[in-house]
Amino acid sequence: MSTQVGCPVGCIFCESGRNGFVRNLTSSEIVQQIILLRRKVNRIVFMGMGEPLFNYDNLIKAIHILRDRYGLNFPTDGITISTVGPVDQLKKLREEHLKIQLTISLHAATQSARNRIIPHMRIYAIEDVVKQALSYSERHNRKIVFAYLLLPGINDRPSDVRQLAKWFRGKKVMINVLQYNPTSNSRIKAPQKREIVAFKHQLEQAGLEVTIRVSHGREINAACGQLANTYNKFKKK
Repeated sequence: MSTQVGCPVGCIFCESGRNGFVRNLTSSEIVQQIILLRRKVNRIVFMGMGEPLFNYDNLIKAIHILRDRYGLNFPTDGITISTVGPVDQLKKLREEHLKIQLTISLHAATQSARNRIIPHMRIYAIEDVVKQALSYSERHNRKIVFAYLLLPGINDRPSDVRQLAKWFRGKKVMINVLQYNPTSNSRIKAPQKREIVAFKHQLEQAGLEVTIRVSHGREINAACGQLANTYNKFKKK
């Protein structure tokens, strides 16, 4: 589900960020995305267009409506927030009595690599993002997913594996390795399937729980990183 029109984060692999930020969605607009489907939904992930925690108040209000017995009565366990991890908002989320699932779009094991991949998040130290996410896990007794888009030559070195193991070995953490979905950024080199499998194996050998995300929606440009508002893009021109 989307929480914003456009996105201010600017991930190099994401079309939404390249298209710019327009506005936050209201809580009613967020909830309407479920209502307008007109079919049963068993899982909600806030990750579509926009950074959910940058629209914090409307996001939390929408979640309360979704889970309220007089609202949509949606089970809390079926709700996930996927976020790049703005630290102040992660601290606030830790204190909410929601116990939702949390996914952190980490995509790097060093500050320099993360600054390159998610340039508009350079104000947050990667160590602080990791620390707050693990704190959420401990507070709510939840397994945290760390999403990791594999970019050859940028975040796939042996030292990256060692750092991830240092942070997450023995924790309630799962690493979700992502494949790149094509966008208009021609500078990105997509990894081969064998490179993704090899990286997964290295992480597992280091004692981590790892999955590879199966991407859906490429045929309609709706896979992870491909969502963009063409109307606003043309309007700017």
